[in-house]
Amino acid sequence: MKKFPAKKKRFLLYPIVACIIPLVIFFTHEGSEKHLWFNLILGSLPFFLLIWIYFSTAYWIQDHHLHYRSAFIRGKINIIRINEIQLNKTLWVGLKPALATKGIIITYNRFDEVYVAPLSNTSLAKALLEINPHIEVKQTTSS
Repeated sequence: MKKFPAKKKRFLLYPIVACIIPLVIFFTHEGSEKHLWFNLILGSLPFFLLIWIYFSTAYWIQDHHLHYRSAFIRGKINIIRINEIQLNKTLWVGLKPALATKGIIITYNRFDEVYVAPLSNTSLAKALLEINPHIEVKQTTSS
């Protein structure tokens, strides 16, 4: 099994903001002492969701499948079914078990695609090409 850690560039900024905003609302809202525990739990849910996403995002290759996981988004792709990979590109709409931009768009089956952002795009691409050398690789120059 080959593991590929996720690129986590500047992602921790979001959990911090997600934690601070509900707490500011909580402490500035009148009558907040009435539902203290409820407000604290409800206000911290976005923070815990983002922390779960941050620590669970991972990619690995096992048994000719590319596995991906990011919190509740999980799946696997048969590497033989991959048609094309686009390196250093960002998918703005669709399935994105990723935490950063300029990752890899993987097109498989006929119309399915998923966006992943490993720490090293080239190492994941090389590992995929070792299993399926018929994958078309499109390199996007970074600007």
